[in-house]
Amino acid sequence: MGTTSNFSKTLRGLAVIGFMATGATIALSAPAYAQEQLVLKIGSEGAYPPYNLVKSDGTVAGFEIDIANALCDELKAKCEIIVQDWDGMIPALQSGKLDAVISSMSITPARKEQVDFSNKYYNPAAGIAAPKDSDLKGTTKEDLAGKAIGVQSSTIHAVFSEKTYTDSTIKSYGSSDEARMDMVSGRVDAVNDNIVSLIDWLKTPEGECCKLVGPVKADLEIHGPGVGVAIKKGREELVEKFNAAILAIRANGKYKEINDKYFDFDIYGE
Repeated sequence: MGTTSNFSKTLRGLAVIGFMATGATIALSAPAYAQEQLVLKIGSEGAYPPYNLVKSDGTVAGFEIDIANALCDELKAKCEIIVQDWDGMIPALQSGKLDAVISSMSITPARKEQVDFSNKYYNPAAGIAAPKDSDLKGTTKEDLAGKAIGVQSSTIHAVFSEKTYTDSTIKSYGSSDEARMDMVSGRVDAVNDNIVSLIDWLKTPEGECCKLVGPVKADLEIHGPGVGVAIKKGREELVEKFNAAILAIRANGKYKEINDKYFDFDIYGE
């Protein structure tokens, strides 16, 4: 009887110790779990409306900023949008200053040698704009022969123009705004850029001078299959997380809600 009683006490003691140990483990692991929340620094140019722009109060806004926030919600990540000059986007990714870029970076073979990409989150078309009094009738090599074309440097539009418009003078600028302002000033005859961004600009007072000549015929090798989230090479798990988040916002209606806020068509494309 005494032996049994002692044995029962021992079992109860072990149970209490086990419970206390489990409680301690939970107490210790809770802060550790909280610290595991994904924290991401996301780069955006902030100078490419309606996709991304810096407002007068210093905040960033636009289609891609809303998309970035929606993706971060899906990832349950704490995200910070960092405004970064376009030319420095890939170096900032490679150095670890940024975890991802959501800034109209098209998925191209050349860029895939430097960074990884998620699947596309929109598919842009390119176009040519020119002053309203321009004699330009089309966007072919022959149409633009002898013309000076403004492009933003390090973009698919710059690469396309250099390859296609070999009978034209190609002038590169640090931003799309600079190229457009030189077209307004008469320093270039046309601008090659994202067609939606051009259309958006043409509606502004600064763009009243000019017209859309038309879209350019896409070159898949240069223009790629669309715009994706750019991510430093070697972070395959983060690529997959973004892929899953893009699928999720397409499926749950959030993408359409954001799309319809900015466009009257599906910018995602085919």
